[in-house]
Amino acid sequence: MKIKTFHDEVTATFTHIVIDEDTKKCAVIDSVLDYDHFSGMVKTDNADKVIAYIKENGLVNEWILESHIHADHITASGYLQEHIGGQTAIGIGIKDVLKIWVPLFDASEDTPITGEQFDRLLDEGDEIQVGNITLTTWLTPGHTPACASYYCAQEDIIFVGDTMFAPHLGTARCDFPGGSASDLYKTIQRFYSLPDNTTVYLCHDYPKPGEEPLVKITIGEQKISNVQIQPDTEYAEYVAKREARDATLSVPKLLFPSLQTNLRLGDFGVKSKNGLQYIKIPINAL
Repeated sequence: MKIKTFHDEVTATFTHIVIDEDTKKCAVIDSVLDYDHFSGMVKTDNADKVIAYIKENGLVNEWILESHIHADHITASGYLQEHIGGQTAIGIGIKDVLKIWVPLFDASEDTPITGEQFDRLLDEGDEIQVGNITLTTWLTPGHTPACASYYCAQEDIIFVGDTMFAPHLGTARCDFPGGSASDLYKTIQRFYSLPDNTTVYLCHDYPKPGEEPLVKITIGEQKISNVQIQPDTEYAEYVAKREARDATLSVPKLLFPSLQTNLRLGDFGVKSKNGLQYIKIPINAL
């Protein structure tokens, strides 16, 4: 296995390409579409870097995986599928997320509530083949009901999405609709059951100017240094601290643009009569 990672400084997001060097097959995890919230302009710079890397290295893409429905950036999964192929997939908990957000956005016209817009909805234990590499789906709720992680037992590697951050940041917030600090506690403790040398690939990092982002860390390092949860952290203590912390957090600036488009794989929806697409911002709805 080879892993090529791209970091988007604007959204602090990692996109990982998982490569089987023997077969030249690959998968993309958590892609990014460039969206300027103030101008409404969309670019594909980050996605084009992924496409160029795959084509220049003679790779064949098999999967475009989402760890969850992101609230801080727009996915490029639909755009990538047009250019490099592959099946789109997300955890089966997406059905619960769709039930929450499609009615809020009044988006039933262009956002199937069944999840059929994704090629595959992954359940616990479902396996994804990337050439000779097997990624096993772990349903890892807490941050959102749709969160899924992808574990490679062959290499002792797991891609955890937003569930776990760098040790000084701790874990994901749990205050979005459908989120649960209780569920996230169980998810992190499940991660801690993995061997200490298991490599954890993160979805985000927020380095200070001049510093390199932290792409990966071991389970053993997390157990020692994570500021919010360690193996002996009591359930009630974690839930109380997580919920108290969440109560102080502001809404992500790209929450509404991200959610409604990511439920459609990065599609901005049906065009209006004037030929334009629009982002909906529900008023007094949260």
